[in-house]
Order: sequence, then structure tokens, then C-alpha cells
Amino acid sequence: MVEQPDRVRIVSKRSPAAKNPLGKSPRSVAGQVFVLQVVVVVLLVLGAILALVLESRHASDAEARNRSVAVAETFAHSPGLLEALKSPSPTTVLQPLTEETRQQAGVDFIVVMDTHGIRYTHPLPDRIGKQFVGTIGPSLAGQIYTESVHGPLGHEVQAVVPVKAPDGSVVGLVSAGLKVKNVASAGNRQLPVILGTGAAALAVATTGTALVARRLKRQTRGLGPAEMTRMYEHHSAVLHAVREGVVIVGQDKRLLLANDEARELLGLPADAEGRYLGELRGLDPDTEELLLSGRVATDEVHRATGRLLVVNQRPTDRHGGSMGTVATIRDSTELLALAGKAEVAGSRLALLYEAGIGIGTSLDVVRTAEELAGLAVPGFADFVTVDLADPVLHGDEPTGTRLDLRRVAVSGIQEDHPFYPRGKLIDFVPSTPQAQGFGSGRSQVVPDLSVAHGWQAQDPEWTRRIVDHGVHSLLTIPVTARGIILGVANFWRSRKPGPFDEGDRSLGEELVARAAVSIDNARRYTREHAMAVTLQRSLLPRALPEQSALDVAHRYLPAQSGVSGDWFDVIPLPGSRVALVVGDVVGHGLHAAATMGRLRTAVHNFSTLDLPPDELLGHLDELVNRIDQEESDSGTGTGVTGATCLYAIYDPISRLCTVATAGHPVPALVGPDGGVVFPELPVGPPLGVGGMPFETAQVQLAEGTQIVLYTDGLIEERTRDFDVGMELLREALSHRDRQPEENCRAVLDALLPDRPQDDVALLIAKTRVLDADRIAEREVPSDPAAVAGVRAWITATLDEWGLADLTFGTELALSELVTNAIRYGSPPVRVRLLRDRSLICEVADGSSTSPHLKYAATTDEGGRGLFLVAQLTERWGTRYTSQGKIIWTEQPLPAPVGCPDGQRREPGPPAAHQPASPPPA
Repeated sequence: MVEQPDRVRIVSKRSPAAKNPLGKSPRSVAGQVFVLQVVVVVLLVLGAILALVLESRHASDAEARNRSVAVAETFAHSPGLLEALKSPSPTTVLQPLTEETRQQAGVDFIVVMDTHGIRYTHPLPDRIGKQFVGTIGPSLAGQIYTESVHGPLGHEVQAVVPVKAPDGSVVGLVSAGLKVKNVASAGNRQLPVILGTGAAALAVATTGTALVARRLKRQTRGLGPAEMTRMYEHHSAVLHAVREGVVIVGQDKRLLLANDEARELLGLPADAEGRYLGELRGLDPDTEELLLSGRVATDEVHRATGRLLVVNQRPTDRHGGSMGTVATIRDSTELLALAGKAEVAGSRLALLYEAGIGIGTSLDVVRTAEELAGLAVPGFADFVTVDLADPVLHGDEPTGTRLDLRRVAVSGIQEDHPFYPRGKLIDFVPSTPQAQGFGSGRSQVVPDLSVAHGWQAQDPEWTRRIVDHGVHSLLTIPVTARGIILGVANFWRSRKPGPFDEGDRSLGEELVARAAVSIDNARRYTREHAMAVTLQRSLLPRALPEQSALDVAHRYLPAQSGVSGDWFDVIPLPGSRVALVVGDVVGHGLHAAATMGRLRTAVHNFSTLDLPPDELLGHLDELVNRIDQEESDSGTGTGVTGATCLYAIYDPISRLCTVATAGHPVPALVGPDGGVVFPELPVGPPLGVGGMPFETAQVQLAEGTQIVLYTDGLIEERTRDFDVGMELLREALSHRDRQPEENCRAVLDALLPDRPQDDVALLIAKTRVLDADRIAEREVPSDPAAVAGVRAWITATLDEWGLADLTFGTELALSELVTNAIRYGSPPVRVRLLRDRSLICEVADGSSTSPHLKYAATTDEGGRGLFLVAQLTERWGTRYTSQGKIIWTEQPLPAPVGCPDGQRREPGPPAAHQPASPPPA
């Protein structure tokens, strides 16, 4: 208020011409009046011009249409037009006439056309003979039609008039028109008058506004509307807009001003303004002393009328004079309460945030429950226990009416606690909060456990220990997800003095709800993982077949993140040979496991054909391509995304191991001395790639060599390179006198992490050799008479092996096979007997023609030989070699004396045997 004269003086010194010619800012009253007048004048001028333009346009269109109709109608009724239209060349006759008439009539074009709209005439000769641009339908019906079109000459107004024959029929059309811009109008002559009038009105408005501005400036003493409005707004904001009390005390210690907020906070009477501060009753002494002292105060706290007030005081004279003081007062009573509530709310939000990132970090039910229990201690509760229905831990939903809950998590501020231990199966009685919460799905609050008889009925001794431990309050919240109650979470308080309230209930329900989703996801994952593991294990070999060529040990470990498509197999083949298979389907889940089962079944089926490894992998590759094609055609998009396989055949007689691989890691060979080598094998492309043949390699193995087959999950791990994994495998296997079972354990311990990310299939086979005394073979001349010698040789060999009981059937079967080889095959013909777990007979010849079993008719003289062989032996078949084929049979060994019927005789070390020479024919 003291500065007002200076402010007026400063404003009055401003130059009026510094802003605009009127001396006023556009925001002043005079400036606003002037702007309004200018806008009105401009709008009037623009309205007049718009009306003139519209009227001129309308008059132009009307004049153009009238002139076009008159010219077209006149030319249509002109003499000689009908004869010209009927002439052989209407254009020659009419084009000069139309051009002459067009120039005289003042139109832009006259077009004569036939009833199809084909022009006979046009100002532009190149348009003659082309289609007329416009509507001719109404004119063909005998009407005069006008329209506005965009034709060859531009925007045109044209009229179409029919040319009628004496009988009234339309024989032609005449169109005349003008370009709109060529039509003269009187509007252009009136436009300067309108603009001149508008300019005069604008000049008068400018003069009037200048006079008003000068008069307002003298009356307001140089203060414009903006300055005056700003002063009023500041005054109103200080007194009424802010939520603070304002008190102004004059130099004589009288109260000059107090707003409504100050009256309420200080308890001032209605007539307080103008009175001496010492005369006001009810004013707090400390506050009165501060206001009377006039000293500077910053955020001083005073009590008045039961409130806690914060006072700031400054002198009104900024230069330090004694002009008076102004004080601002605000109530901080509610702020303290709000600060406490905000702190509690912040801690709860922080707890919920930690729950969002700390619960559900794994797909494990128990670990998720432990995360919930650990998170709520000690910020929300002193102890937390989580009890889940037993089926939930196995991936199933709770079933039945029994309330059997298993304690899966216990957490508290102390290690020693009186609660049931983790893992205990608890049958809660119906009166307990746990049973009520699990049954109703609603949370239960027990403020005082010492008087909660329903809870104490569960186990008086157990509940007494809990109360003696200092636990006094319980909050039980059901763990509910998708409408299914999975268990209950119990929150206990001991050190916190107050019981759980409604705010705690809401926070607890939010915590448990977040954990319930994660627990349910983990439960469903556990179920699906168990199903996939069950499916995969059912597709893997449950027991390895009996065979004498290899001593086999194996391991299969599913990944923690889900089952995969790894598999292995041991398949006995004819001739005491054994096939070893290991494969891997890319991906995880049920689809990978099912695909693995299909490929394993296919390998079994192809192996019955006794194919070489490269041919078998070729057939398997075609199968994968066909599966992919079927899946693509069905639109499911779940084909085989990638698969590898290694197929090896070991022959215990020749000690040859024939191997072919389709994108699979090479095997490791552990010699009898403990040395480990990785043979260089031709590695083919993965299955399903197609286009590349597979190759085989043969390796001669010493007796006792261990063949180590594995999948890439054993050696590949994200924390190490592939070469490091291969070197670790070499070190784990480099030990002498270690059996396959021991090597399996050593390899897994050395290479597998705690939580493998991929499946692991490991197959270790130690080679054996079939002793020479269990093998008998001889060549057979290509003479049917040699069959008798073969029979005698068979009898002698079986007698020497102690298998005389098999002599009759073996003689008949081999006689038939040898006879067929001599008659229908090609030399050389060889016969071989193998005494293994069964008696194996082989007849080899140089022909690749395979015999087929068929039923002979009663009138046939032959065709019963193979049928007889099939009846006398347990199995028989054919396999092809590079020299021809081998037809083989198998017969079970007779049971030794004293053994139950049907139990086969295990081969023992027979006496030395030399093949007998065939008797003379």
C-alpha cells in the first residue's frame, strides 16, 4: 500500500506510442473496443462481398442457361437442319454453319449430334465424331435439358435441345453452351463501392477509439486494466483463495485486516478489525506476544483454540521501517495425522510392490508359498504359516470333503516357534478359522487367541504353547485362484501390540491374492510337467532287452523346465548283433515327447527290416518330412522343428561297429586301458532337412571297449563352451577298470548342473565278443547233393554243443534253406550256426532275391518250404549285405534239466569244436 504512489508514477511515465498508435495495449478496454469495431466492419464488408458474389454467380448461371437454351433451340428449328442430318456427310454441311452461328450468338460452342451422342460439329475439330460430354436422356425424350459440366472447354453451362422430325420423333440433338467465366456480370462494378464504404467505417472507428482511450487514461491515472485486475487478483488470493490465515497489524498495534481463515484459527470476534490486539479476548498469549512484537518469525509453532498452528511473520516495509507486520497462519494438526497415515500407506504400497516382484519367481508350489511367508515377515506379521491341500502339491485341484492341509511354509521373526512343522499333514476341526476360511472362501480375523475357543479346540496343548509364546492375534486368508480354494495363509502377531484390523485384512487379502495366482500357475505347471514326464517315460524303454553282445547302462534325466524329446534304445538284431540308438527332438513339452515316441517307434519298425544305418536314417528323414508336410497341411503348425539321431550296429562276431549320424554329436569310445577317443565320423544333416545322403563308418573295437552315446544336453550348457563340455566328458571317462554303471554316475556328476535346462539321455555299452567255440560255419557247393553233407554237419555240431534236441527241426529248416539257395540263388553259399541265447542258423548266398512265405494249394507240388521253416523256428527273416543276402532263423535253446518249462538255457562255455567235414556223397 505504501508503494502505490511509486507504482502509479512509474506507469504514468510509459510512452503511449510504444505499444500502438492508439496508445493502448490491445488488452485495454479501448483496445478491445477498437478490435471489436474492426471485426464488425470487416464482417460487414465480407458479408456484402459474399452476397454480391453469390448474386453475381446466380445471375451468371441464369444468363448462361437462358442464352444456351435460346441458341440451341433456334439452331434446332433452323431450316435445312433435318436435310443436313440425313445427308451422307452431316459434318461437312453443319460444321461451317455452327461456327458462324456460334460467333454471332456469342456462345462458346454449338454441337450437333445424333441420337447416340456422337458429335457432328464442335469448335475443336478433333472432338468431332466422339461422344458428347453430358446428359442426353431427357432430350431424347423430347425435353430441353440444361446442366453444368466440365467439358472439353472447361466449366461449361450447356443446353441440349431435341431435333424433331415432322412426325414428332427425335432424329438429332443440338447443344449450345458457354463457359461460366465468360458471362459478364454487374457485380464487378459494385465491388469498389463496398470496399470504399468499409474503409470509411474503419477510419471512423479508429478515431472514436482513440478519443475513448485518452479519456480512460486520464481517469485511471495511467493504470491499465491489466494492472488493476492483477492487483485485485493478488489481494483476493491472499485473503480468500489460499488455505492460510492472513493477519495485518499496523504500526500502532491495531489489527488492520484478518481474513476468514485467520478469524477461525485464532478465534477472533467479528468486529476485531480496527481494534487494539491487547483488547482481543481469547487470543493465545504466545501468539499475541508474537503479533505485538513485530519480529520476524519463520514456521513457529503455537497452540490456539486446541489447534497446532504454524506462524510466519514479516514487516510490511521491505526496507526495514516500522510500517507494520503481516503474518500468515496455517493449521498443521491434520498434517501430522496425515503424515502418519501416509507413512503407513507408503509401507503397505512398498510391501505390495515387493510382493509383485518377489512372489512367483519360479513355477514351484512350495517355493512360491515360502516366498509369501518370507515377504510378510516382519513388515506385516510376526509369523506366517501357509497350508495347502495335499493334491495341490501334485498339480491337482482339491477334492473330497476332508480338510487335510499340508503345511508347506513357516516363517517368523524367530527360528524357534510353537507352530506345526513344515511338511505336517493337518486335519483342521470345523470350528477353527482355517476350516471356516477354507470352507467359506472368506478371510477370518481372531483379535484375541487366548479366548478363541473354536481355535483352541484344534489341539489344546498346541494352542496353549502358541499363546504362551506371546502370539495374540490371527488373520487367516484362503488362497483362492479362479474360484478354487487351494489352501489357507495364516498371519500371526506377537510383538506388534494391536490385533489385525480391517486395513490389515485388505492388505493381507491383496498379498494372498497375488500369491494365489502364482501358486495356481505353479500347480498347473506341475500337473502338466508330471503328465509330460509320464508320457515321455512311457515312450522310453522301460527295460532293456536281453542280449549277449553288450553290457549296457543308461540314464535319462528330464529338464527342470519341462520334458524334451531325448530318447535312447537298445534293439537286438539277427545274428547276435545289437543296434544302439540315441536321438533328440528340438523343443520341450508334450509335442516334443509325442514326436519322440513316433520317431522311436519308426526306428523300431525300420530296424526289423535289418537295414544298414545310413538307409535307416534315410527312411527316418523321409518320415520326418512327411510329418512336417501333414502338420503344414492341417494348419496346426506343430511339425518337427528339428531332430537328430545316431544309429549304430555292433557285431560281436566281427567286432565291427557300423555308425551313421544325422546331426548328432559323435560318440565317445573308451578303450580297455581307459583311453578316450572321439572318432571322426561323417556327420549328416539333421532329420527333416532332406537333400543330403547319409554315410556310414565302421570302427573295429577291441573287446571291453565302451561305446558312450549321449544327447547335447549333457555337454552343452549356457555357462561353458561346447569344447569345454567335450573335454569334461573325456576327463570323466578316462579311468581304467570302470564298469558302464560307474561311468554313468561319474559323467553325470562331472557335467550336469544342479538344475539342467535340457533333457539328458546317456547310454554306455561295453562290448563283448562271441567266442569262436560258439560259431560254426562252412561253405556249400552249388550242388543239390551237398545238402546231405550239410545235414550231417549240423547233426555233429549240435551234438557237440549239447543241443541234440534241436537236431531234427534244424536239419529240416536248413535243408530247405540251403536247397533254395542252391536252386534259386547264386554262389557262394555259406551256412553258419551261432550258439547264443538262442540257436541262430544263417544261410548266405550271392543273390539279392528274397523268398516270400505263401500258402500252397493242395495241387501244388512246391511252395511249402518256407511255411515249414516258419513252423519249425521261432523267428526267421532276411537281411541284405553287400555280397548278397542272408536268410536266418532263431530257435530257443532247450531248458536244462530241473528248470521250469519254458525257461531258456543260458549259453555256457562249450568244449572246443572243429567243424566236421561233410561226408562223401
